[in-house]
Amino acid sequence: MAEPTAIKILVVDDEPDVASLLTLMLKAQGYTVVTASDGQEALEKARSENPDLILLDVMLPRMDGYKVARMLKFDEKYSQIPIIMLTAKIQERDRQTGLEMGANDYLTKPFDTTALLDKIKVLLAKKG
Repeated sequence: MAEPTAIKILVVDDEPDVASLLTLMLKAQGYTVVTASDGQEALEKARSENPDLILLDVMLPRMDGYKVARMLKFDEKYSQIPIIMLTAKIQERDRQTGLEMGANDYLTKPFDTTALLDKIKVLLAKKG
């Protein structure tokens, strides 16, 4: 009997502590995790790894999260990947920009891990 394919999540954050916290939390839930620490790397990993979902910080070196989201959403091959923006930018206009650029959801840091895991499950269920 074939093993069920693990769900792959791309975690993009330039803060190593946040990236490792998210990685540990997601792996504990049974997800496969791929990480990137800047926008350019995020785009490359999204294209090479084709993740099932992306957790994307906004303030990143080399290319911000808004641009990464937009480039993926306008590319037919990757436009179906759900994106949750996870950021310290708490202004309503920042949230609006995130959603306009293609994010499916927008959470501010510090985030509630239970709420994040619930959002991930909901988006993955919609996708599947």
